[in-house]
Amino acid sequence: MERQNNIVEQSKLVVAIKANNSKVLQQLYQENYKKVEIHIVNNSGSIPQAQDTYQEAFLACYQNIKADKFEPNSETALQGYLFTIAKNKWTDYLRSSQFKKVQGMSEGISATMKDEDTIPVENNLAQLQMNATIDAFSRLGNECKELLKLFYYEKKSMKEISAEKNLTSASARNKKYRCIQKLKTLVAHPK
Repeated sequence: MERQNNIVEQSKLVVAIKANNSKVLQQLYQENYKKVEIHIVNNSGSIPQAQDTYQEAFLACYQNIKADKFEPNSETALQGYLFTIAKNKWTDYLRSSQFKKVQGMSEGISATMKDEDTIPVENNLAQLQMNATIDAFSRLGNECKELLKLFYYEKKSMKEISAEKNLTSASARNKKYRCIQKLKTLVAHPK
């Protein structure tokens, strides 16, 4: 009987998400993030990569629920579904040419250099990446620039930013995600 009640609770969660219940969305987001972060950090990732991947996964899960592509069939179906999407997105990234290119470059440089020569080369690569990011940032729209500055430079929480910008937490996170995606595209495709 307990299992049946939990499946009913999962169905209620799905209905609340379809109704854009911000409390339910926020709770789902916060309760499931840490597990994804741990998985990604333990599998060659960083915390910012975990945040970005989780944001993408959460958005995909939300869109699938809204499009009736998800039906709970166990007491933890929604949480498992969200984690699976995030895990698959991270696995796709690890298999991507972008990840292999970055890994291959750093391994190749390290293998051909003596230890004392590695630091300047790594600094040069970091400087090139920084310059590309700064250039791309300058080409972002003002709204994205402001939001990313608040989050990354002023170290404000998404809660503070959403209050300052008069947005819901979910809207602020989605806007930040879209701005980061725009920035990544601009870095990948300079002028």
